[in-house]
Amino acid sequence: MKAILIAGALSLLITLIGTRFAISVLVKQGYGQLIRDDGPTSHHTKRGTPTMGGLVVIIAVVIGYFVAKLATQTAPSASALLLLFLFVGLGAIGFLDDFIKVSKQRNLGLRSKAKLIGQTVVGLIFAVLAIGWEDDAGRTPITHYFSFTRDFDSWRLPTILLVLWVLVLVAGASNGVNLTDGLDGLATGAAMMVFGAYVFINIWQSNQNCATNPGIKCYEVRDPLDLAVVAAALTGACFGFLWWNASPAKIFMGDTGSLSLGGAMAGFALMTRTELLLVIIGGLFVAITMSVILQVGWFKISGGKRIFRMAPLQHHFELLGWAEITIVVRFWIISGLCVATGLGIFYSEWVTGV
Repeated sequence: MKAILIAGALSLLITLIGTRFAISVLVKQGYGQLIRDDGPTSHHTKRGTPTMGGLVVIIAVVIGYFVAKLATQTAPSASALLLLFLFVGLGAIGFLDDFIKVSKQRNLGLRSKAKLIGQTVVGLIFAVLAIGWEDDAGRTPITHYFSFTRDFDSWRLPTILLVLWVLVLVAGASNGVNLTDGLDGLATGAAMMVFGAYVFINIWQSNQNCATNPGIKCYEVRDPLDLAVVAAALTGACFGFLWWNASPAKIFMGDTGSLSLGGAMAGFALMTRTELLLVIIGGLFVAITMSVILQVGWFKISGGKRIFRMAPLQHHFELLGWAEITIVVRFWIISGLCVATGLGIFYSEWVTGV
């Protein structure tokens, strides 16, 4: 528990202080956000706002976790190291995308194909290691089963299908956060709630873990308490970054932050056996992603017609005349309700055993 508090507090402090320093450095280097001409016209005032702020979040999480382990004199677990690898690896892809944009002063960074290849390589390495890294009891960080609040024992996947499922979940979650990151503080605040939920989920799974507290309703999850340390570091880092990212944003997280945060969500879902529950906990990200899929699909099927004035969904409401801060706060409320619903389902499953 001490490690959880240290990781969360230190990550928050690093992003609070470090982001202010990063803003100064990025402004001096001229690494400002480029704005798409086909986006909402109100966004043109954001042109030149420093981006790549997600780099501070990544650094804060990594430092927060390892300092917490040093302070408590405990060794890092396989699950936490793999999750951090996924988090940092996807962040590196996002950083490359952001750097190309700002250095070449163009809206297009990495090509979609190149970005997908990068996500696939990182996800593939993560999947292979997570499937095969056994502990003394033969448990691995992720299993061959689909899961909701725990594994469905009758839904065992062959290794090749499991790897494909991991890749789909990683790509879906990382791109979902990326699509949500379009208004000041929107993705940061929603991600903070999701990671906060995983702090509680991991602590609960640690208290009811089959390795230390065997019983009918125990959880077969590896290293849950150490995963809670990572979740706390992510929550604290998002909280600190939000201080500077809230409207009017002094810095944007960029793809560096959105891809890494989305990857971490997928990692938590896989390792805590809550893969399908993530659809509820991260309901806001799912809704925004679906708005893009529906818009593009209907546009092609109908021969040019649109469901929304603009996708992703948050821009539709902008074009309806909603103020940006109004959209963000209301979407935060929706995200909070999704998180509360997900946690309620998770706990009720344990209570009722259904």
